[in-house]
Parts: sequence; C-alpha cells; structure tokens
Amino acid sequence: MIDKTDITGLILAGGRGSRMGGVDKGLQNYLGMPMAVHALLRLSPQVGTCMINANRNLGAYEAMGVPVWPDNLPDFAGPLAGLAVGLERCETAYLATVPCDCPRFPADLVERLAEALASQDADIAMAATRQNGALRTQPVFCLMKTSLLSSLLAFLQGGQRKIDTWTSQHRCVEVCFDDAQAFAGANTLAELQQLQP
Repeated sequence: MIDKTDITGLILAGGRGSRMGGVDKGLQNYLGMPMAVHALLRLSPQVGTCMINANRNLGAYEAMGVPVWPDNLPDFAGPLAGLAVGLERCETAYLATVPCDCPRFPADLVERLAEALASQDADIAMAATRQNGALRTQPVFCLMKTSLLSSLLAFLQGGQRKIDTWTSQHRCVEVCFDDAQAFAGANTLAELQQLQP
C-alpha cells in the first residue's frame, strides 16, 4: 500500500482559460472562494504535501500557502507541461494531479488511485466515469510514479502535447468512480454557474 506521505498533490491551474473568456479559472469564485482553494482543501487531506502549477497571477496563488511553479515551456503548453514541472519539483515517489476547475472531486480519489496503482503494478492510475454506458477516462485526475519524468520530458521535447498519447506509452490502470458529477468542471462561465448550488 502507498502511504499518503509518499504522495505530493499538484493542482493544475496553468491554463489559458480560453473557453472562459481568458480569465484565470482557478481564481474564479465558487461558493465564495476561488476554485483553486476548493481543490486545495479537497486534495490536501489526501496527500502528504501540495503545490500549484500556475502561469499568471502567481501572487494570488502563492497566498494560498503552498509552493507555486509555472511551466518551463512557453505559451501555455497544456496539462502535460504542468505535469512535467510537478514531476520536476516533486520530492516524493508519487505525484497526484487534479485540475483547478473541478471543486467537487471525490474525497477518496487519491486513496483509490493509489490502491489500484499498487495492486496492479501500474505506472499511472487515472480516474474514469461511466457516461452513456461507456467508460470515459479523466486523465488529469491521476496518480503517477515520479520516475516517469524523463519519459515525459522526452515526449514534450519531441513537440508532442496530447496527454492520452503520452499515458498510452505506460502501464495505466483506470479506476471507475460512480458519481460522474463529482468530476464536473467549469470550462465556461455558464458551467461555473451550473456548478453553484
């Protein structure tokens, strides 16, 4: 079994927010607090330490009380750039990642991913949900071995950016969660309104 102190949590808040009109999604209010704070409060009890990947408004993220690391690649290179900086800065054997715009992800997310990763001797465990009978992976909700760093850097240096293409090169296990709504995110201002109770 993987001890939670061996896991670093990373909140991915480095996106451009283009579908939300270019605003910084992690700083948008949900129930009176920035969404990234909700993600931090949900993730912190599940891991040993946390950090945030952000590319703008760094002071606002630093005020949340955990280390903040921008991408090492230019031009908002996507979630893999965030994963890469997380793996580079991670001091534990495992890294768990969640996006900043899904404030209601399961409280047992990391525990269930860790159980599957260990029992199936996988490199990456990712959440999945059933939608219309089909299993749909949620690749940014994942737990991975930090030893994957060199593979990811080589992939990015080759000009690749697609998360599914990279994860498919490794031993992955999918962990099915029953409540698809727990993974509902706010990519647009309308979706953010729908999340509010």
